[in-house]
Amino acid sequence: MADDLGVGMSTLNKWITARRDTDVVSKEDISLAQENDRLRRENHILKEEREVLKKATVFFASQKP
Repeated sequence: MADDLGVGMSTLNKWITARRDTDVVSKEDISLAQENDRLRRENHILKEEREVLKKATVFFASQKP
């Protein structure tokens, strides 16, 4: 490939490395990914809280006089 482009192999490697380090993801995609991460964390917390409430309900229901 370097020969086809008329450049040295080290030059081609530098170009490839430089391109890998660039931001090829749009800001909107990053924002959506961050929002998805936040929602996943929130969903996980809500599921844990729901489990605690289920256990509390069972406990208090068994405490009838």
